[in-house]
Amino acid sequence: MVSAARSRFTRGPDAVAIVAGVDSSTQSCKIVVCDAGTGAVLARGRAAHPEGTAVDPEAWWRALREAADGLLDTVDAIAVAGQQHGLVALGADGLPVREALLWNDTRSAAAAADLIEELGGPEKWAHAVGTVPVASLTASKLRWLADTEPDLADRTKMVVLPHDWLTWRLCGGPGSGAVPVTDRGDASGTGYWSPAEDRYREDLLRLAFRGRAPELPRVLPPAGIAGRTPEGILVAAGTGDNMAAALGLGIADGDVVVSLGTSGTAFARCPHPTADPSGAVAGFADATGQFLPLVCTLNAARVLSSTARMLGTDLEEIDTLARSAGPGAGGLVLLPYLGGERTPNLPDASGTLLGMRKANMYPHNLARAAVEGMLCGMAAALDALRERGIRIERVLLIGGAAKAPIVGEVAAHIFGTAVTVPEPDEYAALGAARQAAWALAGTAEPPVWAPRPGAVEVGRPDDGGAAGQGVRAAYDRAWKSMYGR
Repeated sequence: MVSAARSRFTRGPDAVAIVAGVDSSTQSCKIVVCDAGTGAVLARGRAAHPEGTAVDPEAWWRALREAADGLLDTVDAIAVAGQQHGLVALGADGLPVREALLWNDTRSAAAAADLIEELGGPEKWAHAVGTVPVASLTASKLRWLADTEPDLADRTKMVVLPHDWLTWRLCGGPGSGAVPVTDRGDASGTGYWSPAEDRYREDLLRLAFRGRAPELPRVLPPAGIAGRTPEGILVAAGTGDNMAAALGLGIADGDVVVSLGTSGTAFARCPHPTADPSGAVAGFADATGQFLPLVCTLNAARVLSSTARMLGTDLEEIDTLARSAGPGAGGLVLLPYLGGERTPNLPDASGTLLGMRKANMYPHNLARAAVEGMLCGMAAALDALRERGIRIERVLLIGGAAKAPIVGEVAAHIFGTAVTVPEPDEYAALGAARQAAWALAGTAEPPVWAPRPGAVEVGRPDDGGAAGQGVRAAYDRAWKSMYGR
């Protein structure tokens, strides 16, 4: 894993420990190298992932090695944060039997519906594992594999998640003697691990996989150690990307993170497990031993990037255009389901632009409608968290779409609460680095790192939220006109 390239750091006799965090996301692999004591970033690396919703896991490993070139020469510990859910099915030789299915692959939507019915309804799933099956969950993908590719299902001897696969590869991988492991945060997104009971529900695994019972990775505690690389670098347990982002941001009680990446997520730290029979809130575990109720949408930053592509421009110009339109986009409303949707559960939906009239068909109104449509979806996510008893005092807005200043400004109006936009950074990778420092230190709590500089307090809307309420009301009317509920 260590590159022959010359190290980018020097290590003196009084050198502090250095850690690395990996964010293996849908689109790319990002690495940050940090001072283990302070969290100061010393170096960064990045490599692209192939497009698509089914990917050879070896591509993730190649991207990690490319992003890490020369960066790990002096690193003492490393951890991987990975895109949640997904399915990496391994044969007896430890190699994938097929391409991995990513979280945003919706071909398993019908399988999810079947699983809900077979167990006796969403309430039973929520009580069992904190989450009601949707297409993205590993359990749903296992059912799809069992029904659609039974020969490959028969060859599957172990099931791991994307972060599990990369952690294992760091420790040597197939044939090395290393054993695949996971953590409670990422395991809680499978549909067959219970955050409330802190254990696998193998009965649900067998239900999903038509009676098959493949081996599962051992679940490590938050500061657990997965092993070491062949070069001797300590490898921490790792976790899911949302859990790592919460750790990287250092969220406190009353904070809710709205992340606008490929997907949109809204999540908070909670001391007790949650169970939402509606399926809107996934009752995950976090990376610290607590819990992470989370709402996920499939469409966030892609709404703005797709709109920019249609208008022949970029995110910066979308910001300028949207700023020149008033709240409500002149009557245009975009239901932004460009890739189906997870919350609400509409896997076959497409994007819909409503309210089109000769007077409002201008680029600035379309840009504004894209921003508002994306944020109205996330406002519904915040409502779902409140219904589960989650207190929201401040929203931390992160992710690629948050780089457009108009997004934070409109979010304050639509959310009707205080909004802070931290300095753009790779918070999932930073959280993984913090977890690596925690495992290296062996302490009861994660190290305290200074907050990242440059956060912008957007504040609350000065009109009492009236403009935002009007936008949301128009969005709700448009939604009901399409979906009738």
